[in-house]
Amino acid sequence: MKTLHKTFALIALVSSSAVFAASDFDTLDTDGNGAISQSEAAVNADLIAAFTELDTDGNGELSKAEFANF
Repeated sequence: MKTLHKTFALIALVSSSAVFAASDFDTLDTDGNGAISQSEAAVNADLIAAFTELDTDGNGELSKAEFANF
């Protein structure tokens, strides 16, 4: 039973680490063009939910300055 609990704890830790890593601008900007597209943002549910509000210039991408408000 202890092994099962440790396994679940490890899975939770790895999952949360992946979400945390996907909240960094450079990590999300997978194509390296200096902006985050909606498809790049899709890996972070909170970011995609706020995307339209953050995209203040309405160009469909988030600049570093726009992302800084996240």
